[in-house]
Amino acid sequence: MTTLNKLLNDIKNKEVTIGIVGLGYVGLPLLLRYSDIGFKLIGIDVDQGKVDKLNNGQSYIEHIPSNAIEKAVAKGCIATTDFSKASECDALILCVPTPLNKYREPDLSYVINTTEALQPYFREGQVLSLESTTYPGTTEEELLPRVQQRGFEVGTNFFLIYSPEREDPGNPNFETRTIPKVCGGYTSACTEVGVALYSQAIDKVVAVSSTRAAEMTKLLENIHRAVNIGLVNEMKIVADRMDIDIFEVVDAAATKPFGFTPYYPGPGLGGHCIPIDPFYLTWKAREYGLHTRFIELSGEVNQAMPEYVLGKLMDALNDQGKALKNSRVLVLGIAYKKNVDDMRESPSVEIMEMLESKGAIVSYSDPHVPTFPKMREHQFELDSVELSAESLKDFDAVVLTTDHDKFDYQLILENAALIVDTRGKYRAVNDKVIKA
Repeated sequence: MTTLNKLLNDIKNKEVTIGIVGLGYVGLPLLLRYSDIGFKLIGIDVDQGKVDKLNNGQSYIEHIPSNAIEKAVAKGCIATTDFSKASECDALILCVPTPLNKYREPDLSYVINTTEALQPYFREGQVLSLESTTYPGTTEEELLPRVQQRGFEVGTNFFLIYSPEREDPGNPNFETRTIPKVCGGYTSACTEVGVALYSQAIDKVVAVSSTRAAEMTKLLENIHRAVNIGLVNEMKIVADRMDIDIFEVVDAAATKPFGFTPYYPGPGLGGHCIPIDPFYLTWKAREYGLHTRFIELSGEVNQAMPEYVLGKLMDALNDQGKALKNSRVLVLGIAYKKNVDDMRESPSVEIMEMLESKGAIVSYSDPHVPTFPKMREHQFELDSVELSAESLKDFDAVVLTTDHDKFDYQLILENAALIVDTRGKYRAVNDKVIKA
């Protein structure tokens, strides 16, 4: 039996061990899904705190219950910081961050460092899948040579694929199993292995012709959102100047049953994908002598939104005879999207930093983030303010940046002195509400 046929047969019979490398918002749900359907799992992460929690059956992601972790542990799933455990795995799936550096250029250090840490433990018959969002060519340019350095013939005795993550935390309509999975291999045999591996856990797997096509697919998905959000954010500014409610306009346009998809404006872009992914393509396009003007323009519009919100707040305070300096400002919602605890690239944090730099006294309230977490680039020594009539009256203004369902919007309206609304929660005209 060839290496390919043996691996395909073992996957079909669930006789492979799967290693998930990177146990965050992408890796952990995938680990739990494979564990649920009967595969042996090893989770690998550099964060000892995460590893300890998982082995003790504790979740560190709000929308993933601890009993799901306990169930996986009871089935034999283990978490470790020991990369040598990769040698025990038949499939390795990389779910590590791909941020931007301070020059807004791709930072592949997590992907490269992780691959090099795993490299000594690669063995014949393994499949390696990268799920991290990146520019077209990454799998071939960065992973392939490191596999070949071990003497493997990719497509014959080692299999390399790219299958971009698709997660939407907080969305009750989708879960890991029900979100279709794109998969592209370095060779047709690699693609066959990738489809076999993911078809066990995902309802629909979409095969594409190459790793580069799969990488570009992920970028197109998120650039599509970034560009359309940039458009509606620019429309918001125009509509505001014309004294038109952009949220009313989008709702009305959305009644058209064809040719229109509603996107709503906000205080900027957040999350691990949409604010970052377009810059991966613009950076790579320069290698081909191309300038992606459309993508970069939407990026400029979206990056300017926190400053636009700040300007609206300053104007509103000025109208009340107050300066922003020494004003007490409460930011409502610091997660990047509603009903989750994920703060990656949250525009709320950028607004908090701008407020602080202007001399405002900043606090926040977020029912999903009780204490401001340690972040790579941002740090506030703050705990979430519990909303009440009394606490709201302590502030000169509140800025609604993330519209969590847990907020009592009537309580806020009745007791806040001034509301800067970036999410369109307060559509009715009210003297204390400023649309931003």
